[in-house]
Amino acid sequence: MSDTAVQPRSTPRRPAGPAPAPGRGPGPLTHTAVMAARALRVSSRDTDALITSLALPIMLLLIFVYFFGGAIDTGSDHGSYVMYVVPGVLLLSAGFGAATTATAVSEDMKGGIIDRFRSLDVGGTPVLAGHVAASTVRNLCATALVFGVALLIGFRPAATWSGWLLVTVVLVAYVVALSWISAAIGLLARTPEAASGFTFFMSFLPYPSSAFVPTETMPDWLHGFADHQPITPAIESLRGLLRGQEVGSAPWIALAWAAGLLAVAVAASGALFRVRTR
Repeated sequence: MSDTAVQPRSTPRRPAGPAPAPGRGPGPLTHTAVMAARALRVSSRDTDALITSLALPIMLLLIFVYFFGGAIDTGSDHGSYVMYVVPGVLLLSAGFGAATTATAVSEDMKGGIIDRFRSLDVGGTPVLAGHVAASTVRNLCATALVFGVALLIGFRPAATWSGWLLVTVVLVAYVVALSWISAAIGLLARTPEAASGFTFFMSFLPYPSSAFVPTETMPDWLHGFADHQPITPAIESLRGLLRGQEVGSAPWIALAWAAGLLAVAVAASGALFRVRTR
């Protein structure tokens, strides 16, 4: 009887097919969302700066309404000074809130975390856009708080639904534009302290405008600047819309200014980021 070798059973071969596509990593929107969440967490830990950015606009609103409001004649027939000054304080609050973006970006550049992000294939645009998105969220919260205090001290808006929508669009457009400008300043400055100092000029811009007094009361040389700077059409738009008045082309002029500032700031931020990370 002869031995019979046991042959191993062969595994049937699968038909050849296309190789599986390599998985794609997170896209720019995902990176931006992650960077925005990180920026919000970091800013929430800086309690002093957070309280200042929320409390300072409220203090300015109360100071102008109760200290100076009785002595300022706006020539308005729409009640007390609070009806005049609230739109200016809302833009002032946006400027203060956006200024913190410059410090945050400068701290990232100084601390070396940007190199870590680049090693994880996170580009400069998501990092900066994350800071801007976080700034927008913080500013909207601060704006809501200021608006709530204004209602408590006598502000009574008369805007239509379309007016409220346009008010929101103008406010968000300026918050985003100012935040991108702050991001560019943060890249330009070599230290967070310098970045904070540079943003003072941006926060100062609502003062030589129609935010607190009519521009007609200013000297001739300042009157011309106040009428043609980017903050004034935004304030006039907000004031007219919140009062339920006709505003003409003011909102579109304001949005054109915001779009122009945003385009310049985004381009400058991209160029400065490439220079700083070269």
